[in-house]
Amino acid sequence: MSNDRASTETESGDAARTRESFEIKISQMKPMKYLATLLFLAICALGRAQTAVLTTDANLPIPKLSFDEKGDLKITASATSSPSDFDFLVGKWKMHNRRLNKRLENCKDWTEFDSFDENSKTLSGTADMDIYSTTEMPGQEGKRFEGLTLRLFNPNTRLWSLYWVASNTGVLDPPVVGSFENNVGHFFCKDTFKGKPIIVMFRWDARNKDLPVWSQAFSSDNGKIWEWNMYNVSERIP
Repeated sequence: MSNDRASTETESGDAARTRESFEIKISQMKPMKYLATLLFLAICALGRAQTAVLTTDANLPIPKLSFDEKGDLKITASATSSPSDFDFLVGKWKMHNRRLNKRLENCKDWTEFDSFDENSKTLSGTADMDIYSTTEMPGQEGKRFEGLTLRLFNPNTRLWSLYWVASNTGVLDPPVVGSFENNVGHFFCKDTFKGKPIIVMFRWDARNKDLPVWSQAFSSDNGKIWEWNMYNVSERIP
C-alpha cells in the first residue's frame, strides 16, 4: 500500500509541473497559433460527440411488445401520432453509420462508414420517401449501394408503415409499423434472419431534429432481449 501511495504522490507532482509548463507555453503562443490550437481541440471534441451519439441511449425505454391469439404483433398508435411526424427528414443529408459486423452471433466488432440521403414528401403530402446511397457499404465497398424507404401513414389506425428495399436484393422487406411519442418513434415487425424468426425494431430519435438518429435492433425471443446492430446520425446538407 505504501508503494502505491508513493507512486500516486509522485505522479501528482509531475502532473502539477506538466500543467505549469503547459500554461507557460500557452501564454507564449502567438494569437493565430493559439486560435489554431483551440480549433483543433474543438474538432476533436466534435468527433468524440458524434461517436457518442452512435450508441444506444439507455434513457429511452423500448415499448413492451404484445401479441394477439395468433401470435401477431398488436401495435397501437400513440395519442400524438400524425402524418407530419417525418417532416423533419425532408431535404438532403450526410449520414455517418455504425454497423455491427455479424448479427445475433454475440459479435462486438463494428464498421463505420458514410452515406447520403435525400428525402421528400409524396402522395399529396400523405407519405414520405427517401433514397439512401453509399459506396462504402461493408462487403460492397467501391460499388454504389442504394436503398429506398417508403413511409405510409394510415389515417384510420394512425400508424406508420415503413417499407425498405435495397438495390442488391430488389426485394421489399416486411414493413415495420409504429408511431412517434415525445419525438421518438418505435416501429416493429416479424421477420426471419438466416431462417430463424425474429422481431425487427427501428427507432427514430428526433429529439434533436438537426442531428436525428436512426437505429435498428433484432430480437430472437419476442422482445425480451434486443441486439442493436446498426445506427446512423444525419447532418443536413445546406
